[in-house]
Amino acid sequence: MKKNLKMVIILSFLLFIYISICAFSYAQNVSTDIANSVFRLHVIANSDTDEDQNLKYLVRDNLLNYMNTICKDCTSKEEAISIVEEKKDIFKQIAVDTITNQGYSYPVTINIGNFEFPTKHYGDISLPAGFYDALRVEIGEAKGQNWWCVMFPPLCFVDISSGVVPDESKELMENSLSEEEFALVSDQSDSEIQFKFKLLEFFTNSGLITAKK
Repeated sequence: MKKNLKMVIILSFLLFIYISICAFSYAQNVSTDIANSVFRLHVIANSDTDEDQNLKYLVRDNLLNYMNTICKDCTSKEEAISIVEEKKDIFKQIAVDTITNQGYSYPVTINIGNFEFPTKHYGDISLPAGFYDALRVEIGEAKGQNWWCVMFPPLCFVDISSGVVPDESKELMENSLSEEEFALVSDQSDSEIQFKFKLLEFFTNSGLITAKK
């Protein structure tokens, strides 16, 4: 009897390990694929004062307006990053000019790199927490609340209040992901999809996976 109980415990433990490894592998692969499909914008305010937060939004708006003119026809993340790399000095100058025109003299630091993001919802698209390639804009001491969106596919221009992402943006993302991965970020009404999304969040928030390059 004791021998049978011991065998059941061992088998249960091995099954748990197997399921955990499978779940981790799934979450790691999906997290990496999703991160590899998007390019994000991250703007950090000088401080949390109302003035600095309002300035952050003005900088954001002017950067997005410029981004929309130069990247509106991009069909891949790599193409969007290449264009932003080429125009990085112009992005910085737009931010500096916006700040100066508002009567401030904060310096601006701009970097393109791989940065950590929390889970974020853009209309009916949800991106899990993880490390994503992004254009990071730091205003002054960059100690204030930050703002982020997706530059490619262009989700920055989504009217969040409507809760709907344009079909063109969805199509670009869908082309970069597997069928299940796209369902994971676009269909939170399905209970199985919700469970998998929570599983992905769990592994990412626990620091077990990062999707960092």
